[in-house]
Amino acid sequence: MAVRLSVALSSLTLASLALAGCMQAEAAPDRGRPGGPAARVTGAPVDCVRLNAFNDTRVRDDRTIDFMRNSRQGWRNTLPNSCPGLTVQNAFTYKTSTSELCSVDVIYVLETAGGLQRGPACGLGQFVPIELDRR
Repeated sequence: MAVRLSVALSSLTLASLALAGCMQAEAAPDRGRPGGPAARVTGAPVDCVRLNAFNDTRVRDDRTIDFMRNSRQGWRNTLPNSCPGLTVQNAFTYKTSTSELCSVDVIYVLETAGGLQRGPACGLGQFVPIELDRR
């Protein structure tokens, strides 16, 4: 069973990181543009992405997460509904029993106030392959 936490380092102390297990740093949300920075779609949407195909996640707003393979390429996931607290917390976790994260999976906002705890559950959408525009 694969479990991954995606957490902004600025929200936690290093001691919390050591206790929380497999965590991943991510950039601050891109609040300047809903849905994140402009991106070019590079392929057809897919329902699943292998866990080892991305190494970074970037919360763009309460409905948009980029699962990045490198600094410019990855998959944009637009959630079917707004996920309360996702942008504010800039952190989420998920659990899967496969080696893929799929559109039928659920993420949980990771609330950091008063320690790590699971917050609202939010469904994922399809993963759209993207390349971020150069700024």
